[in-house]
Amino acid sequence: MTDRTAAATGPRPGAGPRPTGAGPGRLVVAVYGVLALAATARGVYQVATKLDEAPVAYLLSLAAGLVYVVATFALATGRRTLAWVTVGVELVGVLTVGVLSRVDVGDFPDETVWSGFGQGYGYVPLVLPLLGLWWLWRTGRPVDGTGEAARQPLG
Repeated sequence: MTDRTAAATGPRPGAGPRPTGAGPGRLVVAVYGVLALAATARGVYQVATKLDEAPVAYLLSLAAGLVYVVATFALATGRRTLAWVTVGVELVGVLTVGVLSRVDVGDFPDETVWSGFGQGYGYVPLVLPLLGLWWLWRTGRPVDGTGEAARQPLG
């Protein structure tokens, strides 16, 4: 089959990564969407009404919400590079803020989305980036004719 014929018939199995927002990815996107809505609404409210009480914590809440919004968009639309970056930032953020909120309570007099590793959100902020990164890795592998991920040779 020539390149022109292949282009005319559309993508073949194994031709590239699978969509990130399809199949089980819909659940991943839905959880990201709910967390994006919750974190962004909380951050906007905190910044608008009581920024002077805990500016670092409230600005971090808003930033976390925006990271979730962008990650949701990237995962839903298959923008893999943007998804890798935002989910990676999310993981670094939740780990960093989680540690800092345990060690230096003075900077975090009030909760953020990522405080205590996402304790206020049932630790979903800690688990979700791990799930997101796994999903990006899983869907980034080419598939064979059966729809299963093709085995890559070691070496």
